[in-house]
Amino acid sequence: MINTFNRHVIQTLVALRSGSKHLRYLRLLKQTQFDPPDVIRARQWLAVRKLLKHAYYTVPFYRDRFSQLGLHPNDFTGPEDLERLPVLTKSDLRKHATRLRSDLYAEDELMVKRTSGSTGVAVEVAIDRPSVEWKTACTIRSDEWSGWRLGGRIARLWGNPDYSHEHWRVRLRKRLVERTTYLDTLGVNESRLRGFAERLRARRPSLLFGHAHSLYLLACYVKKHVSNPCKPDGIISTAMLLHDYQRAAIEETFGCPVTNRYGCEEVSLIACECEVHNGLHLNSDSLYTEVLREEHLGHTSDTGSLLVTDLTNFAMPIIRYKVGDVVVKTDRACPCGRGLPLIEKIEGREADYILAPGGKLISGISLTDHFATEIRGAAQVQIVQESIDLIRIRMVPGDDFDDTSRAQLRDMVRKMFGKGMQHEVELVDQIPQEPSGKYRFCISPVANDYLRSFAA
Repeated sequence: MINTFNRHVIQTLVALRSGSKHLRYLRLLKQTQFDPPDVIRARQWLAVRKLLKHAYYTVPFYRDRFSQLGLHPNDFTGPEDLERLPVLTKSDLRKHATRLRSDLYAEDELMVKRTSGSTGVAVEVAIDRPSVEWKTACTIRSDEWSGWRLGGRIARLWGNPDYSHEHWRVRLRKRLVERTTYLDTLGVNESRLRGFAERLRARRPSLLFGHAHSLYLLACYVKKHVSNPCKPDGIISTAMLLHDYQRAAIEETFGCPVTNRYGCEEVSLIACECEVHNGLHLNSDSLYTEVLREEHLGHTSDTGSLLVTDLTNFAMPIIRYKVGDVVVKTDRACPCGRGLPLIEKIEGREADYILAPGGKLISGISLTDHFATEIRGAAQVQIVQESIDLIRIRMVPGDDFDDTSRAQLRDMVRKMFGKGMQHEVELVDQIPQEPSGKYRFCISPVANDYLRSFAA
């Protein structure tokens, strides 16, 4: 009853008051997801051509890039022509953030995201409001494939350190509108797992949402210590690789299939499993994707680095952007009937927990933004735990890395891990890739040994 009222009344009133069109977009997207693949591809290409013209005429970075290559938007007559444009890298986003913005948008019209993803590379992306609303609708649509419905209560396992300090109106909105409760993955121990599990039993969530390794940790605890655990309508794993053993343990404990979702802050949702749970549907209503085979990384004919072109963000066009993930592509159709194309899986995206001296577990994937975006001059970061009380911070320094940066690192280590954790800073020219081609942000044999005993 409350879920239905929230979905049809509260959500509508909030959207009307804010002027957001995301619910209108959501209704449209629920229809177009079943369009035939050729209709979806044609719609995508029209969007690509519109974006190329906009970038050429209003974005300094692309105007120069087209000029250097002797290209004009009219030269792009089919998808194969897009390969004439160079790949956009994270380094490009860092170095040319201002010149990548369109001349048509004022600063107060934009939402700016500063993020590091799981690569430890800090980037900043400006997004216009219509794009935010469209992406919100795309995300809600895919989230509902899990069995959850908009308006239902959500339990999030996420790094959320500032939640308790937010304005009371923000907290009230999260409680009444978003109906969200959190387990802060920047500080997990048995006491907090017990309290969170008790809250879930007292007020059953419609959706469990979190990192794969955090959901798995909760499932292991609940299986050992909680009788008759909650049965949510949906479970969504995101932000990192979901292993088969993790999926099996989570589903067994909570009696609900796990939906694997994939995205990044720069372009939002990229792909998501539907109710069939056999491959992930690409978010083709928001993105145009390519799979770039790179033989030096050992890519096979169906495996490669993912390139994305954001079809909706005109404030800062992102064209042929190398996300940093490796995917396995496929041409097969999904029996669900949706025309949205599939990828078989994502490879890579790993970040271990860190075990602090006091016994607190800290999610590596939750640490990325703090160390990579809040430290002055951090071009790229990797954390390696060498013992229970020592971490090594590998840092690719930017031009502005200095003594202030070192002081920030010292304070961040104390804040996140406690006074008992020592650290060493190792400045390097580059952080090596894993065999998968992915950068691994956080490595901790110490925490992994602890977690194996915890799950036994």
